[in-house]
Amino acid sequence: MTSAATGHGFLSPSGVEIAFLLVGLVTFGAALVTVTTKQLVHAALWLVVTLGGLAVEYLLLTAEFIAWVQVLIYLGSVVVLLLFGLMLTKAPIGRSPDADSGNRPAALAVAVAAAAALVWVVIDAFRATWINLEGPAQGSTEVSGQMLFRYWVLPFEALSVLLLAALVGAIVLSRKNSQSRKNSGAPGGSGKEQR
Repeated sequence: MTSAATGHGFLSPSGVEIAFLLVGLVTFGAALVTVTTKQLVHAALWLVVTLGGLAVEYLLLTAEFIAWVQVLIYLGSVVVLLLFGLMLTKAPIGRSPDADSGNRPAALAVAVAAAAALVWVVIDAFRATWINLEGPAQGSTEVSGQMLFRYWVLPFEALSVLLLAALVGAIVLSRKNSQSRKNSGAPGGSGKEQR
């Protein structure tokens, strides 16, 4: 039997593969807007779209548990943490001239190098692996939990420490800003003391 008789071939994509590609393009576009916008709150909201698109991609790959973890942890916690950090540091709501440090060429070089390394690692790791989208779900809670806590414990804990450091940094920056405003905001008080 030929591949056309048994199912779709490599060059004739199914509906799931077309949806995967379309959602991937939307997610990629949202990610580009996230890192190129000069409004910090808009960047956080576009990050919600990006992370939601990744959750849909996990659903299309029959990894329902990972998709809901993506929604609960990243959409529910990380974005809220980011927005709280923006509010604690009193970041401007509109366009911010401070959002552009002038290091775009260096940042672009680092981003391209990191993306190339990530793509190479993923291709090298899954070169001969094919995901059966028509079979039973492979992303069950048991399988995902075994993989996560057997092979990915160290990156998982490193990410939690990184998020904690980001929250502590936001609190420290907000306290420095409030103390500097108190010191610089009382010129009249210092003038009365000099008289």
